[in-house]
Amino acid sequence: MPVVESRSVLTGISVAEVMRRQVVRLPQTVQIAQAIRLMIRHNANSVLLTDDDVPSGVVSKTDLMGALYAELPTSTPISDVMGGQPIACYPDDSVEDALEIMEAAGVHRIYVTGADRKAVVGAVAYADIVGLLYRYCRACERSSAKKREKRSRLDPSARLTVREVMTPEVRSCRTADPLSAVVEILSEHHLGAVLVENEAGAAAGVISKTDLIVAYHHGASSNSEAQTIMNAPVHSVPAGSLLSAAIQQMLVADVQRLFVREENAAGSSLITGVLALSDSARFRSGSCRACTAGRLLIR
Repeated sequence: MPVVESRSVLTGISVAEVMRRQVVRLPQTVQIAQAIRLMIRHNANSVLLTDDDVPSGVVSKTDLMGALYAELPTSTPISDVMGGQPIACYPDDSVEDALEIMEAAGVHRIYVTGADRKAVVGAVAYADIVGLLYRYCRACERSSAKKREKRSRLDPSARLTVREVMTPEVRSCRTADPLSAVVEILSEHHLGAVLVENEAGAAAGVISKTDLIVAYHHGASSNSEAQTIMNAPVHSVPAGSLLSAAIQQMLVADVQRLFVREENAAGSSLITGVLALSDSARFRSGSCRACTAGRLLIR
Protein backbone atom coordinates (compact mmCIF):
# COMPACT_ATOMS: atom_id res chain seq x y z
CA MET A 1 0.00 0.00 0.00
CA PRO A 2 1.39 3.44 -0.90
CA VAL A 3 2.33 5.78 1.95
CA VAL A 4 1.29 9.39 1.41
CA GLU A 5 3.62 11.84 3.08
CA SER A 6 2.93 15.55 3.37
CA ARG A 7 5.54 17.72 1.70
CA SER A 8 5.92 21.32 0.63
CA VAL A 9 8.45 23.44 -1.20
CA LEU A 10 10.06 24.08 2.22
CA THR A 11 10.61 20.41 3.04
CA GLY A 12 14.27 19.69 3.79
CA ILE A 13 15.33 23.35 4.18
CA SER A 14 16.98 24.21 7.50
CA VAL A 15 16.69 27.38 9.54
CA ALA A 16 20.41 28.02 8.99
CA GLU A 17 19.73 28.55 5.27
CA VAL A 18 17.22 31.34 5.79
CA MET A 19 18.00 33.02 9.13
CA ARG A 20 19.47 36.48 9.55
CA ARG A 21 22.66 36.53 11.56
CA GLN A 22 22.33 40.11 12.73
CA VAL A 23 20.30 40.32 15.94
CA VAL A 24 19.15 43.68 17.30
CA ARG A 25 19.81 43.63 21.04
CA LEU A 26 20.06 46.06 23.95
CA PRO A 27 20.73 45.93 27.71
CA GLN A 28 17.45 45.80 29.62
CA THR A 29 18.44 48.95 31.53
CA VAL A 30 18.08 51.34 28.56
CA GLN A 31 15.12 53.68 28.08
CA ILE A 32 12.15 53.09 25.77
CA ALA A 33 13.32 55.96 23.54
CA GLN A 34 16.62 54.21 22.81
CA ALA A 35 14.85 50.97 21.92
CA ILE A 36 12.53 52.79 19.50
CA ARG A 37 15.47 54.51 17.80
CA LEU A 38 17.24 51.18 17.35
CA MET A 39 14.14 49.47 15.96
CA ILE A 40 13.59 52.27 13.46
CA ARG A 41 17.25 52.33 12.39
CA HIS A 42 17.34 48.58 11.75
CA ASN A 43 13.72 48.27 10.56
CA ALA A 44 13.25 45.64 13.28
CA ASN A 45 9.99 44.35 14.72
CA SER A 46 11.53 43.42 18.06
CA VAL A 47 14.61 43.90 20.22
CA LEU A 48 16.32 41.18 22.23
CA LEU A 49 17.03 42.42 25.77
CA THR A 50 20.01 41.18 27.72
CA ASP A 51 21.16 41.13 31.32
CA ASP A 52 24.97 40.86 31.50
CA ASP A 53 24.90 39.67 27.85
CA VAL A 54 22.46 36.86 28.71
CA PRO A 55 19.06 37.01 26.93
CA SER A 56 16.45 38.14 29.43
CA GLY A 57 13.42 39.04 27.33
CA VAL A 58 12.03 40.57 24.17
CA VAL A 59 10.37 43.90 23.47
CA SER A 60 8.18 44.04 20.37
CA LYS A 61 6.31 46.82 18.62
CA THR A 62 3.18 45.46 20.31
CA ASP A 63 4.78 46.05 23.73
CA LEU A 64 5.66 49.61 22.71
CA MET A 65 2.10 50.20 21.49
CA GLY A 66 1.01 49.26 25.01
CA ALA A 67 3.39 51.85 26.42
CA LEU A 68 1.84 54.50 24.16
CA TYR A 69 -1.64 53.40 25.23
CA ALA A 70 -0.63 53.70 28.89
CA GLU A 71 1.02 57.06 28.13
CA LEU A 72 4.31 56.06 29.72
CA PRO A 73 7.11 58.59 29.14
CA THR A 74 9.74 57.37 26.66
CA SER A 75 12.32 57.79 29.44
CA THR A 76 10.80 54.73 31.16
CA PRO A 77 13.24 51.76 31.45
CA ILE A 78 12.57 49.28 28.65
CA SER A 79 12.44 46.46 31.19
CA ASP A 80 9.12 47.90 32.43
CA VAL A 81 7.40 46.91 29.17
CA MET A 82 9.50 43.84 28.40
CA GLY A 83 7.59 40.81 27.15
CA GLY A 84 8.33 37.18 27.94
CA GLN A 85 11.42 35.10 27.33
CA PRO A 86 12.64 34.89 23.73
CA ILE A 87 11.22 31.96 21.75
CA ALA A 88 13.98 30.09 19.95
CA CYS A 89 14.85 27.23 17.65
CA TYR A 90 18.12 25.64 16.48
CA PRO A 91 19.94 26.28 13.18
CA ASP A 92 19.46 22.66 12.07
CA ASP A 93 15.70 22.73 12.73
CA SER A 94 13.59 22.69 9.58
CA VAL A 95 11.95 25.88 8.31
CA GLU A 96 8.57 24.13 8.56
CA ASP A 97 9.21 23.47 12.27
CA ALA A 98 10.12 27.14 12.74
CA LEU A 99 6.86 28.16 11.04
CA GLU A 100 4.87 25.91 13.35
CA ILE A 101 6.59 27.41 16.39
CA MET A 102 5.74 30.93 15.19
CA GLU A 103 2.11 30.01 14.48
CA ALA A 104 1.68 28.31 17.87
CA ALA A 105 3.19 31.27 19.72
CA GLY A 106 1.42 33.91 17.60
CA VAL A 107 4.67 35.69 16.71
CA HIS A 108 6.24 36.70 13.41
CA ARG A 109 9.87 36.17 14.43
CA ILE A 110 11.83 33.72 16.57
CA TYR A 111 15.47 33.61 17.58
CA VAL A 112 18.05 30.98 16.72
CA THR A 113 20.45 29.63 19.34
CA GLY A 114 23.44 27.34 19.29
CA ALA A 115 24.05 24.38 21.56
CA ASP A 116 24.22 26.90 24.42
CA ARG A 117 20.66 28.25 24.61
CA LYS A 118 22.06 31.49 26.01
CA ALA A 119 24.01 32.18 22.81
CA VAL A 120 21.67 33.76 20.22
CA VAL A 121 23.21 33.39 16.76
CA GLY A 122 20.41 34.69 14.53
CA ALA A 123 16.71 35.23 13.94
CA VAL A 124 14.17 34.02 11.41
CA ALA A 125 10.96 35.83 10.42
CA TYR A 126 8.06 35.37 8.03
CA ALA A 127 9.60 37.89 5.63
CA ASP A 128 12.79 35.80 5.39
CA ILE A 129 10.81 32.65 4.62
CA VAL A 130 8.62 34.35 2.00
CA GLY A 131 11.74 35.73 0.32
CA LEU A 132 13.08 32.18 0.11
CA LEU A 133 9.77 30.91 -1.28
CA TYR A 134 9.81 33.61 -3.93
CA ARG A 135 13.35 32.75 -5.03
CA TYR A 136 12.39 29.08 -5.33
CA CYS A 137 9.33 30.08 -7.35
CA ARG A 138 11.37 32.18 -9.76
CA ALA A 139 13.72 29.24 -10.37
CA CYS A 140 10.91 26.73 -10.80
CA GLU A 141 10.20 25.35 -14.27
CA ARG A 142 6.51 26.14 -13.75
CA SER A 143 7.07 29.76 -12.69
CA SER A 144 5.60 32.70 -14.59
CA ALA A 145 9.01 33.70 -15.92
CA LYS A 146 9.70 30.23 -17.30
CA LYS A 147 6.21 29.96 -18.75
CA ARG A 148 6.63 33.13 -20.74
CA GLU A 149 9.31 31.22 -22.62
CA LYS A 150 6.92 28.30 -23.14
CA ARG A 151 3.71 30.17 -23.87
CA SER A 152 2.11 27.23 -25.65
CA ARG A 153 2.03 25.24 -22.41
CA LEU A 154 0.79 28.05 -20.20
CA ASP A 155 -1.90 26.92 -17.76
CA PRO A 156 -3.47 29.96 -16.01
CA SER A 157 -5.33 27.70 -13.58
CA ALA A 158 -2.00 26.58 -12.10
CA ARG A 159 -1.26 30.05 -10.75
CA LEU A 160 -2.49 31.07 -7.32
CA THR A 161 -4.23 34.43 -7.07
CA VAL A 162 -4.31 36.93 -4.22
CA ARG A 163 -8.01 36.21 -3.67
CA GLU A 164 -7.25 32.57 -2.79
CA VAL A 165 -4.67 33.38 -0.11
CA MET A 166 -5.79 36.72 1.38
CA THR A 167 -7.53 37.19 4.71
CA PRO A 168 -11.08 38.21 3.71
CA GLU A 169 -11.62 40.56 6.63
CA VAL A 170 -10.52 44.17 7.00
CA ARG A 171 -10.38 46.04 10.29
CA SER A 172 -10.60 49.81 10.02
CA CYS A 173 -10.87 53.02 11.98
CA ARG A 174 -11.93 56.56 11.04
CA THR A 175 -9.60 59.49 10.45
CA ALA A 176 -10.80 61.28 13.59
CA ASP A 177 -10.49 58.25 15.90
CA PRO A 178 -7.88 58.55 18.69
CA LEU A 179 -4.71 56.48 18.54
CA SER A 180 -5.90 54.62 21.63
CA ALA A 181 -8.69 53.15 19.48
CA VAL A 182 -6.16 52.13 16.83
CA VAL A 183 -4.04 50.37 19.47
CA GLU A 184 -7.12 48.54 20.74
CA ILE A 185 -7.99 47.27 17.23
CA LEU A 186 -4.45 46.10 16.51
CA SER A 187 -4.08 44.41 19.89
CA GLU A 188 -7.49 42.74 19.97
CA HIS A 189 -7.21 41.27 16.49
CA HIS A 190 -3.41 40.66 16.47
CA LEU A 191 -2.88 42.83 13.40
CA GLY A 192 0.15 44.65 12.06
CA ALA A 193 -1.79 47.53 10.49
CA VAL A 194 -5.26 49.02 10.28
CA LEU A 195 -7.03 50.70 7.37
CA VAL A 196 -8.06 54.31 7.97
CA GLU A 197 -11.31 55.42 6.34
CA ASN A 198 -12.71 58.92 5.86
CA GLU A 199 -16.23 59.93 6.86
CA ALA A 200 -17.57 58.60 3.56
CA GLY A 201 -16.11 55.16 4.29
CA ALA A 202 -13.43 55.37 1.58
CA ALA A 203 -9.85 54.25 2.21
CA ALA A 204 -7.77 57.25 3.24
CA GLY A 205 -4.60 55.73 4.65
CA VAL A 206 -2.99 53.05 6.80
CA ILE A 207 -1.55 53.01 10.31
CA SER A 208 0.95 50.29 11.18
CA LYS A 209 2.65 49.42 14.43
CA THR A 210 5.75 51.18 13.11
CA ASP A 211 3.77 54.38 12.53
CA LEU A 212 2.52 54.20 16.11
CA ILE A 213 5.91 53.78 17.74
CA VAL A 214 7.42 56.54 15.57
CA ALA A 215 4.59 58.84 16.64
CA TYR A 216 5.13 57.77 20.25
CA HIS A 217 8.83 58.63 19.94
CA HIS A 218 7.92 62.08 18.59
CA GLY A 219 5.61 62.86 21.47
CA ALA A 220 2.17 61.88 20.18
CA SER A 221 -0.39 61.02 22.83
CA SER A 222 -3.01 58.28 22.83
CA ASN A 223 -5.61 61.01 22.14
CA SER A 224 -4.01 62.15 18.87
CA GLU A 225 -6.22 61.61 15.81
CA ALA A 226 -5.48 58.75 13.44
CA GLN A 227 -5.21 61.07 10.43
CA THR A 228 -2.24 62.87 11.99
CA ILE A 229 0.05 59.83 11.64
CA MET A 230 -1.52 57.69 8.88
CA ASN A 231 0.38 56.84 5.70
CA ALA A 232 -1.19 57.47 2.29
CA PRO A 233 -1.80 56.29 -0.32
CA VAL A 234 -2.85 52.77 0.64
CA HIS A 235 -0.63 50.02 -0.79
CA SER A 236 -3.12 47.75 -2.55
CA VAL A 237 -3.40 45.00 -5.14
CA PRO A 238 -6.32 43.71 -7.27
CA ALA A 239 -7.84 40.52 -5.88
CA GLY A 240 -7.33 38.74 -9.19
CA SER A 241 -3.58 39.43 -9.33
CA LEU A 242 -1.14 36.56 -9.26
CA LEU A 243 0.23 35.82 -5.81
CA SER A 244 3.77 35.87 -7.22
CA ALA A 245 3.28 39.47 -8.42
CA ALA A 246 1.88 40.53 -5.04
CA ILE A 247 4.82 38.93 -3.19
CA GLN A 248 7.24 40.75 -5.47
CA GLN A 249 5.41 44.03 -4.83
CA MET A 250 5.72 43.57 -1.05
CA LEU A 251 9.38 42.59 -1.16
CA VAL A 252 10.34 45.48 -3.46
CA ALA A 253 8.32 48.06 -1.51
CA ASP A 254 9.54 46.58 1.82
CA VAL A 255 6.00 46.35 3.22
CA GLN A 256 4.53 43.53 5.29
CA ARG A 257 1.04 43.59 3.76
CA LEU A 258 -1.12 44.78 0.89
CA PHE A 259 -4.80 45.64 1.06
CA VAL A 260 -6.81 43.78 -1.55
CA ARG A 261 -9.30 45.60 -3.76
CA GLU A 262 -12.16 44.43 -5.94
CA GLU A 263 -13.03 46.55 -8.97
CA ASN A 264 -16.71 47.09 -9.79
CA ALA A 265 -18.48 47.82 -13.06
CA ALA A 266 -18.50 51.55 -12.33
CA GLY A 267 -14.71 51.61 -12.25
CA SER A 268 -14.39 52.25 -8.52
CA SER A 269 -12.83 49.82 -6.05
CA LEU A 270 -13.61 48.43 -2.61
CA ILE A 271 -11.12 47.04 -0.09
CA THR A 272 -12.21 43.44 0.58
CA GLY A 273 -9.24 41.78 2.22
CA VAL A 274 -5.62 41.86 3.32
CA LEU A 275 -2.64 39.91 2.05
CA ALA A 276 0.27 39.65 4.50
CA LEU A 277 3.68 38.09 4.04
CA SER A 278 2.72 35.75 6.88
CA ASP A 279 -0.23 34.46 4.80
CA SER A 280 2.14 33.39 2.04
CA ALA A 281 4.53 31.74 4.50
CA ARG A 282 1.78 29.84 6.30
CA PHE A 283 0.43 28.73 2.91
CA ARG A 284 3.80 27.03 2.25
CA SER A 285 3.76 28.18 -1.36
CA GLY A 286 5.84 30.46 -3.52
CA SER A 287 2.95 31.32 -5.81
CA CYS A 288 1.45 28.37 -7.66
CA ARG A 289 -0.21 24.99 -7.39
CA ALA A 290 2.98 23.27 -8.42
CA CYS A 291 4.06 23.73 -4.80
CA THR A 292 0.72 22.40 -3.57
CA ALA A 293 1.00 19.29 -5.74
CA GLY A 294 4.57 18.83 -4.52
CA ARG A 295 3.35 18.36 -0.96
CA LEU A 296 2.38 14.76 -1.70
CA LEU A 297 5.08 12.18 -1.97
CA ILE A 298 3.91 8.63 -2.68
CA ARG A 299 6.41 5.91 -1.98
